Amino acid sequence: MEIIDFTLHVNEYLVTLLDLFGLWTYVLLFIFIFAETGLVITPFLPGDSLLFAAGALSSGNLINIWILYPVLLVAAILGDTVNYWIGSYIGPKVFFRENSRVFKKSHLEKTREFFEKYGGKTIILARFVPIIRTFAPFVAGVGKMRYKTFLLYNLVGGFVWVSSLTFAGYFFGGLSFVKANFEYVIIGIIIISLMPMFVEYIKYRYGKHLTKKQLKQATYKNICETLEKKHLND
Repeated sequence: MEIIDFTLHVNEYLVTLLDLFGLWTYVLLFIFIFAETGLVITPFLPGDSLLFAAGALSSGNLINIWILYPVLLVAAILGDTVNYWIGSYIGPKVFFRENSRVFKKSHLEKTREFFEKYGGKTIILARFVPIIRTFAPFVAGVGKMRYKTFLLYNLVGGFVWVSSLTFAGYFFGGLSFVKANFEYVIIGIIIISLMPMFVEYIKYRYGKHLTKKQLKQATYKNICETLEKKHLND
């Protein structure tokens, strides 16, 4: 419940952080975005809402946008990069434990399906889809996606994601309507970001999908084969 409250009132929490830590708030924001994109154990951290809220505060000169923007951009790109190399290092070992709370096969399989459908563009599109955003670079590493190809998509995706949401907050966050209804704006952002997952769930619910038995048999080889079919791995 605390993470939900933090997400919905992220602007108020950021003001508190600024009061308490001053310039160190930039470091904390870096850590938040880095962890949300770079560590598969923290997909629950706010991403979209945090970028928008930080941008909104910068419109009121509480945060310097020209310091904030590169900090967030580097955090997003570096986060995906670290996540990729973690996946590359772990490789097939991620499938050893069937009931892992972190490496759920359902999350891995859903991300693999994104690669099946969108190819390398998954790294870009996943930036705007919670959970998939965290698992996409990890799965790319697990499947040994060619690093130069991954890096290109990572740079483009990170730039588009951070730029669009941060500057949306910067340009619209100062509007009186947005200030008065900030919580609802954040809810709207969350709903929009969850729409792709909802659409995929509907397709999954009423279309063909893996049975529990098939999901249990999902392997490292499946991910590699998908990336190979899309000409993405070495």
